[in-house]
Amino acid sequence: MAALQDVTVEQVTTLEELVDLAGDLERSISSLQAARDGVLALAARWALIAAGDADEADISLRTVSAELATALRVSDRTVQRRMLAAELAVERFPLVWQAQGAGQISAGHARVIIDAGEHIEDADARAAYSERVLELAQDESPNRVRPLAERIAQQHQPRSIEERHQDAREERGAWVQDHPDAMGEMRLFGPTALIHGAFDRLTGMAKTGSKVDGASGPSDPRTVAQKRFDIAMDLLLTGAPAGHDTEDGLLAAVTAHISVTVPALTLMGRERAGGAQSPPAELDGHGPIDPATARVLAGAASGWDRLLTHPFTGALLATDRYRPGATLRRQLRARDQRCRFPTCRMPVRESDLDHTLDAAFGGSTEEGNLGALCRRHHTLKHHSPWHVVQLDDGLLEWTSPTGHTYVDRPPPQNTVTFADTSANVTVAPF
Repeated sequence: MAALQDVTVEQVTTLEELVDLAGDLERSISSLQAARDGVLALAARWALIAAGDADEADISLRTVSAELATALRVSDRTVQRRMLAAELAVERFPLVWQAQGAGQISAGHARVIIDAGEHIEDADARAAYSERVLELAQDESPNRVRPLAERIAQQHQPRSIEERHQDAREERGAWVQDHPDAMGEMRLFGPTALIHGAFDRLTGMAKTGSKVDGASGPSDPRTVAQKRFDIAMDLLLTGAPAGHDTEDGLLAAVTAHISVTVPALTLMGRERAGGAQSPPAELDGHGPIDPATARVLAGAASGWDRLLTHPFTGALLATDRYRPGATLRRQLRARDQRCRFPTCRMPVRESDLDHTLDAAFGGSTEEGNLGALCRRHHTLKHHSPWHVVQLDDGLLEWTSPTGHTYVDRPPPQNTVTFADTSANVTVAPF
């Protein structure tokens, strides 16, 4: 570790040049990928024009995709999928495509933005949505942009999330795909609250099993991921985690823990002024869920954390709870929601609450000196030249070994502000 602290000025300069070069290359790659999408979109349009009528459109697309595929030495099915995706980007999300072409966002950003807003039918609404999300995408990684894009997309949807969720539920299912070496993969598609709840329960069982299971322990070579799979197979094949349980049934007693943020009006099923829909509930760190599911989860919860937000900016001001508890810990977890290192989206429940200025050096245990860091970035902060200071309003300013600075902002709360409402609204929900 000392080697990292004792690097020479020349070595730091070299690293800085490599970082700048990587950034330039990434912008160039994004621009070229956008240019390729433009060509593929033109090819798709050419195929549709050449077809003449709708009945011939499919065979025309197949013909053109086969022509391109043989020249590019890839599958014609792959090329046809790319053509249709490119046409969607160029025709329906021109602002996003242009931003990628200018190197302002990556292909990953573009894909996230388009996926979240794909079902917005009105062209003006899509443009307004694109402008808002592109502002966020300038400073955040694609994985952080995704839940924010989904939240904004809800505000431009003509149909409520309840209606769309009921339609989407019809697509739920499970699939199996075979792989080499006698291996296989099972995929589940369904309501996000159930999927994350099941995954969290498997994780809890895997970690609890490491402490109490006779088959697990310090000598158990299995990773948490491997234990998740083993327990999932026990549950699916036998109906109980028998191979990993104890006489006291400790694993069977492990329950899932998920955090859902629900604006008060949404929880009550009421509309905002003017008949506007209330914002949807959110599975924290993942994105919107339908209000009906949120109400069921809220009704079964043993207690609620109330988040008090600023009526104009939406910033988190305070938290409280109807039952006594660790107020500061709840406040920080509600504020941060995920790891506070730039680009990281590790959930706050799997992160440490770290003193920005170490307690050993006089750092106080208060909101202005604490932030959630996953174990990877917690270790990076303490054992590398990366440095962080906390600014006002929960902003964390990180300085890299080469002197670059990156400001990480707490994710916006799922709330309604006066700016979102009509002029005659005087009270915003918690």
